[in-house]
Amino acid sequence: MADLWASKRDEARKGVEPLAVRMRPRTLDEFAGQEHILGEGKLLRRMLKADAITSIILHGPPGTGKTTLAELIAHHSKRHFERENASQIGVKRIREIIDAAAERLESRKVRTILFLDEIHRFSKAQQDVLLPDVERGLITLIGATTENPLFSVNSALVSRSTLFRLEPLSPDAIMNVIRRAAGNKERGYGLLSLQITDEALVVWATKSDGDARRALTALEVAVLSAVEASGTAPILVDRAAAEDSIQQKAAVYDGTGDGHYDQISAFIKSIRGSDPDAAMYWLASMLEAGEDPRFIARRLAILASEDIGNADPRGIMVAAACYEIIERIGMPEARITLAQTVAYLALAPKSNASYLAVDAAIADVREGRSIAVPIYLRDPNSSPVSDAPSSKNGVGDRTKQAGGQSYEYSHDAQGSVTGQDYLGVDREYYNPLDVGHERAMKERLAEIRKLRTQRRSP
Repeated sequence: MADLWASKRDEARKGVEPLAVRMRPRTLDEFAGQEHILGEGKLLRRMLKADAITSIILHGPPGTGKTTLAELIAHHSKRHFERENASQIGVKRIREIIDAAAERLESRKVRTILFLDEIHRFSKAQQDVLLPDVERGLITLIGATTENPLFSVNSALVSRSTLFRLEPLSPDAIMNVIRRAAGNKERGYGLLSLQITDEALVVWATKSDGDARRALTALEVAVLSAVEASGTAPILVDRAAAEDSIQQKAAVYDGTGDGHYDQISAFIKSIRGSDPDAAMYWLASMLEAGEDPRFIARRLAILASEDIGNADPRGIMVAAACYEIIERIGMPEARITLAQTVAYLALAPKSNASYLAVDAAIADVREGRSIAVPIYLRDPNSSPVSDAPSSKNGVGDRTKQAGGQSYEYSHDAQGSVTGQDYLGVDREYYNPLDVGHERAMKERLAEIRKLRTQRRSP
């Protein structure tokens, strides 16, 4: 009788499972996408074939199959599967899982996989209890997260795990998932008289943004609402029905996850690459996802110095004005100011000469021997070495220094260029490019360096 009631309860639960749950792949062959890790000869496929599964962290956007893949790994490797959420599991429960895993291994020689969803929420106390047994191989840990584990997961877990990034499914893969669900007689809608137009498939494949769960949920909404309306008549899902079922496309983006870092990276690289069209798209994508416009403005200000520099000195002025304006006006009007700035910076001539110059100088400061300030450049009030008269400005600029050398007052020299050595060693850090305003600066610098060499005392 107990078995009968348990069977009925299990049947009741399965009866309310959504389509996305029912259609979860049961074999690796049914698993959609992720060829870069599961394709023939790829690392995860090789690990599965060799039964060499170690601790793994699966990370990527929602709906890419992280949980399903963990279950398939357990099934393929014939290991017991325990599923928990890292934010909810306590130390007591972890000890119970460890004890059960030890008993299972000793009595039946069956190994255990512990799957932790939202592994970035795993605390140090939980980690301290679990990691020793993970290291000994008593338990194989598989974690899943939508965030970048290098930024969000404890370093101890990362160092003991193989990281696999799951990518959003391609439009073709999404359409294949939908077709399989529509035709599956056991778990899908294969017993219905259902026709889905190609236009509907394209809508779902586009608006789901590579999220198989979202696409299957849209299919379920479209079919169930049509069944209610049509009764026993054949069901046609066209473009309009598909649009209604999925509504507004969800942005695969959040303020701290991979989308945040990936899109701002694409945005900056598009401007650096002088492509205003691509830069406008990434700007729009970030703004639509709710990114703080001040964060974008800060990155534009950095780019103006790092990638444009003196090739167009107005670039940093435009970026500074943009930052100040959006602080005052806010959204939605700030989008226009940001767009204007993006267009200007994308089309400005590019130079990273200043960036390279300061980094080269910093490297010398950090790694080389410290250069003492030449005596004739020191403040005469703090390092008096002569009774020579003060200069025109009253701070001893032309005071004679040790060894017969003295500071040469630039304004007394022709063209305001002396042969003075201002560093004491031969270094050239700043080398302007032959672009934009830096072309004139390059010519001026070459002239100065030539004059200084000519006028330098033996």
